[in-house]
Amino acid sequence: MERVNEDVREISGLLADETTQRILIETTDEPMSADELSDACGVSPQTVYRRLERLQEYDMVTEAVEMDDDGHHHKVYTATLDRVTIKLTSDGFRFDLSLRERMAARFTQFVSEVRDR
Repeated sequence: MERVNEDVREISGLLADETTQRILIETTDEPMSADELSDACGVSPQTVYRRLERLQEYDMVTEAVEMDDDGHHHKVYTATLDRVTIKLTSDGFRFDLSLRERMAARFTQFVSEVRDR
């Protein structure tokens, strides 16, 4: 029971944060780098990285590496959070996080299923 309530407090605190909300909104349709998110959110890159780290703990964002036209690479982040449901149980409140599958994950699963046939 205690761990469930602890998770509820952590997740609700994380999602109540304005910067976290902005990161999730900005990365819903397009992957963005921490620097791009810093500009979009009006906060320091360090603040963005701290929020991204917390979001990754709950699988609410994914991280990927993209190559620039000039050959350099950088990390980009995409929101995977689709829905949050709060349930009241006899043990207290519980969060259910519904996560979106990204296109790459769906393609990998498809290839795996076709290969196994």
